[in-house]
Amino acid sequence: MEKSNSINRKDYELLIRRRGENDYSSYCPQLGLVIKGEEHQEVQDKMEETIRKHIEQLMQEQEQ
Repeated sequence: MEKSNSINRKDYELLIRRRGENDYSSYCPQLGLVIKGEEHQEVQDKMEETIRKHIEQLMQEQEQ
């Protein structure tokens, strides 16, 4: 699966799943990426940061 090449943040979904007391995962289908952690906010923040960095990288590539 190819990663999205959109620079619009609204094009990226962020899905969070709780699997146990301290077992969470966030998934972004457009990046094909899962991040696991112990807290909801932790996995949400990490995925938001990953999406942000991905978009920044795409914008830098467009400038070149």
